[in-house]
Amino acid sequence: MKTYVIGYFKSKISNFKFAFENDRDFSLFLIVGFLSGISTGINSSVFNNFLNDAYHLSATERGFVEVPRELPGLLIVVVLASLAYLGDVKIATIGMVCASIGMVGLALLSPTFPVMIVFMMILSMGMHMFMPISSSIGMGLSNREEYGVRLGKYNAFCLVATIIGFTVVWIGFKNFNFSYTTAFIIAAVFYLLAGIVLSMMKKSVPHHTKFKMIFRKRYTLYYILCIVNGARKQIFLTFAPWVLIQVFHLDAPVFAVLGVIIALISIFTRTVIGRAIDSKGERFILSIEAVVLFVICIGYAYAADFFSASVALVIIVVCYILDNSMSTVEMARSTYLCKIAIVPTDVTQTLATGTSLDHIVSMSIPVFGGMLWVAFGYKYVFLVAAAVALINLGLSLRIKVIAQK
Repeated sequence: MKTYVIGYFKSKISNFKFAFENDRDFSLFLIVGFLSGISTGINSSVFNNFLNDAYHLSATERGFVEVPRELPGLLIVVVLASLAYLGDVKIATIGMVCASIGMVGLALLSPTFPVMIVFMMILSMGMHMFMPISSSIGMGLSNREEYGVRLGKYNAFCLVATIIGFTVVWIGFKNFNFSYTTAFIIAAVFYLLAGIVLSMMKKSVPHHTKFKMIFRKRYTLYYILCIVNGARKQIFLTFAPWVLIQVFHLDAPVFAVLGVIIALISIFTRTVIGRAIDSKGERFILSIEAVVLFVICIGYAYAADFFSASVALVIIVVCYILDNSMSTVEMARSTYLCKIAIVPTDVTQTLATGTSLDHIVSMSIPVFGGMLWVAFGYKYVFLVAAAVALINLGLSLRIKVIAQK
């Protein structure tokens, strides 16, 4: 009886200790999301303006910048597999430190374009290391039935912090004469603080993962969707802000305001799109996305032809906000894969394969887009994007047929 009682209390103490450690580490993880979110808001507000003002890039040169910037995304699966023996927390810590080093380099050590490219790649590698690992850490600190709630809470912290980052840029540039150096240093500090907080968490169990890209006939439509989405996405990421900067001369504080608006709208769209995927299905959601993106592309292409400069600017800004607010549709491609997966173990590595295919396109499309802009004008870049949206619509309409096989 005595042994049973002692064992019972030891078990309770052990369970309490486990729960306490997980709650403590999850609280630290929320702080990490908050700190890194501030840096992300700052970086996304000013980076395109920084490239334009510091290096006076043409559209062609801006397109070529995406090759080294997206290269870490192409290589990230191999990098994560190589570092898997360290465990998720250590990998995430390294990612945050790399991001901080990249920001410091952009701020203080980038007098020439080639040097800037090096530090931009370090920043990109750090961010690409952290993004896929963050979900794994969050789920590792949660019970299975709490995955959605916990990750939702983490994403909420990130979103609020991103809004704060946008606000820092807007107030700093408007009222305190911030330079790009100042903004990048602030972002570097918050990335470094995120890395320090990560180092305070308990170390995760290392994974002994062998890198493997999966190609199965059953997943062909998913792969093609990833490729087409990568092409469309990169056209917008590269050239949508470039139109607003070079044609309409919007500055970093304005992009910060747009970022706040997009973040606030995204709070709504995340919930709506998530519920719609469950109730209407991936075919419906991805088809609607394709139609909306086609309209957005036409808006970009023809706004300046049919309206005055001020009205055209409003139309293009609305298109910019709508496109960025729809980024959560990406989850529909992931849930589609989960539903057609032959075995559950295929999902993670197939997602990784899709990411690599996405980034191969992301590296090449901006180069051709930049050449097209210089040769014929930015209108034709978005007409190509409209054609890609129609291809995406045709593919999306096939989802139901393929998924039932």
